[in-house]
Amino acid sequence: MYKEFLQNFIKNRNPINILIFAIFVYPILKGFIVKFSSKNLKKEVNGVETNISFVVSIILGIYWMKNIFFNHSSGIYKSIYDIIPKEAKMYAIRKPIVIYLVAIPIAVFIIHNLIMLIIGGINKITMYPVFDGIEKKIREKGNGIRRLLGAIFQIPRAICYVILLTFLLNFLSIINIKPKINTYLADSKYYNYICKAVVIPINNSKVAKKLPSIVNNSFKIVIKNDSSPEVKKGDSRTIVYYNGITLEEGIKSNEDINKFARKLVQDRSTDREKAEVIYKWVGKNINYDNEKAEKVFKNIYDIKSGAIPTYYSKKGICFDYSCLYVAMCRANNIKVRLVTGRGFNGVSWVGHAWNQVYLKEEGEWVNVDTTFAKGGNYFDSSRFSMDHADNNIAGEWGER
Repeated sequence: MYKEFLQNFIKNRNPINILIFAIFVYPILKGFIVKFSSKNLKKEVNGVETNISFVVSIILGIYWMKNIFFNHSSGIYKSIYDIIPKEAKMYAIRKPIVIYLVAIPIAVFIIHNLIMLIIGGINKITMYPVFDGIEKKIREKGNGIRRLLGAIFQIPRAICYVILLTFLLNFLSIINIKPKINTYLADSKYYNYICKAVVIPINNSKVAKKLPSIVNNSFKIVIKNDSSPEVKKGDSRTIVYYNGITLEEGIKSNEDINKFARKLVQDRSTDREKAEVIYKWVGKNINYDNEKAEKVFKNIYDIKSGAIPTYYSKKGICFDYSCLYVAMCRANNIKVRLVTGRGFNGVSWVGHAWNQVYLKEEGEWVNVDTTFAKGGNYFDSSRFSMDHADNNIAGEWGER
């Protein structure tokens, strides 16, 4: 396992991999060089406790703040949310990234200091006298064992460093600070593994849990002409392929879909009601096709895509969800768009597709993501801007 890790690390000179490896090895090497001593161990234990406290503070800070601002339906979270000034709540709804930039850091700072205050008092009474006794026995064993123990006692700190670094990188990815960083993060197996094992469960990201294969860029747009070489977008000869088919092929409907879509919303009167019913049906009844996502990621297009195959098979990936939503909206004379861009899956930003629907009674377009529906409310939701970016309108269809 260690040999395989080293081979992959050498083969893939991803700076994220190098950074993770270096920050893990550094404290262990330092512990080996400095050697074990009661004085050093007390410092290191204090350092480890600080790191662990910080990790715990991040976990609790993220969990509590997200529950207060986004999942405040009942209990203590609702009570806290109710006492927050209305202006602050409205600002957070309009700009949810402020929760990550302000609310969570404040919560982490307070929790961290409280934990360290408690731990510091416990250590002075229990742990430190034990270390003094261990040192007396270890000194008789020579420098070799002291160096080995010095390295071993650094492993918890090394693990904490890696977890803290992963949280930092994940945060930088969330706020989309630099596209190049996102590319490296998406390609780093070690970052992806730690995110799936630690960050996603802590963030309680239902989207990432429900769509595990969306970590790959499973939505591909290729621009070609008749002779197939890639050409500039805008050339009159170009054809745009979405996961191997054209957009018009993707949103093509049939009588079965049209009849079902009309029956589904027959008791609804407004465009909002109809569009939301369609959103909920697609989001609930279509399952994410992990096998297809892997094929698209590998540029294998011997698969059926678009509204019709998705309706019958009840599975697809983001482009298929979006095409079916277009077809069902058009059947009900609802203006609709298919939008391409990037979505954040809990690990990194990847190629993604979703919809916008026009609510004529309200005179506005709203965002709709049926692919993410199993992970939360993505119909005209304030959280949309947190995990969707670079939107580009691929197509728009009006009333028939």
